[in-house]
Amino acid sequence: MKTILTLTLLAWVTLTSQAKPLQVFILAGQSNMQGHAKISTIEHIGMDPKTKPMMEEMLQPDGTPRTCQRVWISSIGCGANDTEEQTGQLTAGFGASKEKIGPEFSFGLTMEKHTDSPILLIKTSWGGKSLNTDFRPPSAGPYIFHEDQLAQFAKQGKNLDEMKAAKAKETGVYYKLMMEHVKKVLGDIKRVVPDYDEKQGYELAGFAWFQGWNDMVDSGTYPQRDKPGGYDAYTEVLTHFIRDIRKDLQAPKLPFAIGVIGVGGPTMLYGPSEKRYQATHQNLRDAMAAPAKMPEFQGNVSAVLTEQYWDLELSAAKAKENELKQQANKTAKEKKLAAADEKVVFEALRKEKMTEREQSILAKGISNLEYHYLGCAKILGGIGKGLAESLSKMPNHSISPTSPSGNDDKDR
Repeated sequence: MKTILTLTLLAWVTLTSQAKPLQVFILAGQSNMQGHAKISTIEHIGMDPKTKPMMEEMLQPDGTPRTCQRVWISSIGCGANDTEEQTGQLTAGFGASKEKIGPEFSFGLTMEKHTDSPILLIKTSWGGKSLNTDFRPPSAGPYIFHEDQLAQFAKQGKNLDEMKAAKAKETGVYYKLMMEHVKKVLGDIKRVVPDYDEKQGYELAGFAWFQGWNDMVDSGTYPQRDKPGGYDAYTEVLTHFIRDIRKDLQAPKLPFAIGVIGVGGPTMLYGPSEKRYQATHQNLRDAMAAPAKMPEFQGNVSAVLTEQYWDLELSAAKAKENELKQQANKTAKEKKLAAADEKVVFEALRKEKMTEREQSILAKGISNLEYHYLGCAKILGGIGKGLAESLSKMPNHSISPTSPSGNDDKDR
């Protein structure tokens, strides 16, 4: 009898869990939302006692990546073309390639701890895309060239009409692709989540935005970017972006987390070689975070400063290694050494000047360039966790749209 009661209870618990609405989170942005951290860098997370628990959540006891049992994902933008889709239960390998991770892995792992409902991540991310053009939302209107931009084009002998036409063609393309994919997934959820039952329904539970590099380096769109207010236009377009997302998804209070770009860590800690970028970088960060302070977005829009997840120890070791490379190069030039001999000089300096830990964290923690957060799972894992925790703190006023695929914007 006891066994029968136990099995009955387990069955009831299972049915109750399955009946809960599917929690849907949308992750969008450019290359850092794609994620360029090789799976091999997960090991580096465990080298820091503060982040070791995150590594233990990512990996099974045998050291292989964990597969989430309650989190599914549909991701586009990381394949051979803009719309190639990758689906499945969430695990490592949903980054920019199947050998990489982005924020999505730790995001899903963290959300599993904040809800006992099933979870669906819809990820739309493309490298090298701006908010001012590529993701420009409909209500922001057309991209307007500055007079100095047009003057520069004319000076270069470019056809102004052709330049304007090309920009008009590019504007909003990836906003549209993003919305089309989200609606496609919501229109046939069972295709991605095999056990989904329409009777249980779904809730739009949050949107995470992680982008910024292409706008940061765009001196044409932001000619005063090194001055206070130089990125005000980014703030303006981002507010339109948030409003349009909510309108198009029929979710007026959809929780929205802005992943504020933080490559290089806090600007106040920039070293001598980074000082010249300090004002520009901080200006964009302030502009990205600004919507979270606006009255209309109070309580349902947050700014997650990704600079707090930057690994200062790792970047310091990288800077030290770069200095040694420069020393080796200088020696090679002075002594007219061949490339192979220069490498020998560098390795000798590296062995002499760098600690075993510095050499180890460099070998295990970096798999890409600085603007891709060093391709470091520790950094991107922290960012994904931070975005999830921020969204989990916001009240979700969303309801299941009755016709997710019926709100097209063909007349806009």
